[in-house]
Amino acid sequence: MSASTLSLSALNTATVAEFTALLDGTYEHSPWIAERAAAARPFHSLAQLKHGLAQVVREAGREQQLQLIRAHPELAGKAMVAQTLTTESSDEQSRAGLTHCSPEEFARLQQLNADYRARFGWPFILAVRGPRGLGLSRSQIIAAFARRLQDSPEQELSECLRQIHRIAEIRLNDKFGVSPELGNQVWDWAEALAQHSDPGFQEPGELTVTYLTAAHQACAAQLQAWMRQDCGFDEVSLDAVGNVVGRYHGTQPDAPILLTGSHYDTVRRAGKYDGRLGVLVPMACVRALSAAGQRLPFALEVVAFAEEEGQRYKATFLGSSALTGHFDPAWLDEVDEQGMAMREAMQRAGLPGEMAAIQALARDPARYLGFVEVHIEQGPVLQALDLPLGIVTSINGSLRYLGEVIGQAAHAGTTPMGQRQDAAAAVAELLLYVERRASEPDRDGAVTVGTVGQLQVPQGSINVIPGRCQFSLDLRASSNTARDALGADVRAELARICQRRGLRWQLTPTLAANAAPSDARWQARWEAAVASLGLPLHRMPSGAGHDAMKLHELMPQAMLFVRGGNGGISHNPLETISNDDAELCVRAFQALLQQVAEEANA
Repeated sequence: MSASTLSLSALNTATVAEFTALLDGTYEHSPWIAERAAAARPFHSLAQLKHGLAQVVREAGREQQLQLIRAHPELAGKAMVAQTLTTESSDEQSRAGLTHCSPEEFARLQQLNADYRARFGWPFILAVRGPRGLGLSRSQIIAAFARRLQDSPEQELSECLRQIHRIAEIRLNDKFGVSPELGNQVWDWAEALAQHSDPGFQEPGELTVTYLTAAHQACAAQLQAWMRQDCGFDEVSLDAVGNVVGRYHGTQPDAPILLTGSHYDTVRRAGKYDGRLGVLVPMACVRALSAAGQRLPFALEVVAFAEEEGQRYKATFLGSSALTGHFDPAWLDEVDEQGMAMREAMQRAGLPGEMAAIQALARDPARYLGFVEVHIEQGPVLQALDLPLGIVTSINGSLRYLGEVIGQAAHAGTTPMGQRQDAAAAVAELLLYVERRASEPDRDGAVTVGTVGQLQVPQGSINVIPGRCQFSLDLRASSNTARDALGADVRAELARICQRRGLRWQLTPTLAANAAPSDARWQARWEAAVASLGLPLHRMPSGAGHDAMKLHELMPQAMLFVRGGNGGISHNPLETISNDDAELCVRAFQALLQQVAEEANA
């Protein structure tokens, strides 16, 4: 049987030996993985097969995992030079241009190989065909090599296994003769949109798009052009706060509306998928519907929210707040670092800059079925579980404070340890308490996290006991009850610490955001959509805030998370997804749309 004709039916009906032979080369010199995965048949989707193979590796134990890693050749190593690579590895290294290294690149790779093996004891593993499947450049490979040399052994062991699974995924696509075209479209759109960046960041190749800058307006124009020309939306507009709004009509003029979307602004030095993935995925769904001439019994409204990150003005979620009717009029008078008021920035961008126009954007919840949002996870959980998709159960509520502990500055050498009023030591004690308390399981099952993200001793000196220590607190939980209990416990502990140490303290609230639990019915639809792809369900809270938590104030909402690469890092240029994961995300969204359509027609 040729690789291009491999099918699930052939695998499901084969003997174990035949099954193993058909998957030969998927995992480098490791037929035991396929042999064990055969017991999990039947596989109903390629995604289920990929996950089944990954599960075998997960359950194999550390020694066999190390054997799998060591079965791989070095990049541009001795096996490549001697032309003894497997067919698959030879093709992959060739696609990445490793067979055509300059003398300088080859020498650099040899040194990196030696340094890496000396540090970790196994070869460096990288899916050199990359997240799009077309091949990384030699400079990208060398940069990843150098960066990962700084990882701990445990981090690197896990990363090598994830890279091996990505290699296997691409090889399986080749064997089955499939290409994630929907995922490729989303990935390519994200790349094209990332070409627009604010001055000072674009020059070094960094992505920053803040509210109503030239880059922000260019992104809005590009999204509108794609919606009109590539996707077939019936209505496309830019609203009074800069949201890009596309609507694909339902079968009837008065059909109810399903709202979806996310933000297209970014933090400084951002990744390419935070927010934007939630716009591009439903765009791909509309593109497919339009190409097929298909209408749904409801309209689909896709909103690319103009602002969520709060980078230019002291206002966050202003795009989604306009839709819920909670846009704060005071925001119009906020000024940026250059002294430009938001109202003026709006007017310079061709927007009214007037509350009457903004208030007119408020949606009538009676017309809407609900709000769904797709988002990159922005964390390591899904990647650690080898899962491409996760179902969000709740968006965490949060409390934020700025605090200060006040003691007595004194000589570090002459003041006995038992007679000090050390403000920094008290905050250090509080920090450890926050870590311990937030790690405790909540009796109601809520998840809590706590962070002291800012810590400083004003006018501190190396030989002076800190008389003051300033700090921040970020406390989050998946329910308001758990959030408030965490906040109360931390405040009480701060009071106890300061009383015992003879210190004064103050704590100023700066934010209180309610948790946004997913609507049970919409969460169940996401679960059914993921299950239809043959993937196991993983339910998880969202520790980050999203536009969905604002729409939660108006209508039922639920979210779907997509796995991020590079340890799940986000708000960082290393943020990434694969085209295969993007494909599964679009497929899940299509399955959700189909469910809602069937319910409406029932």
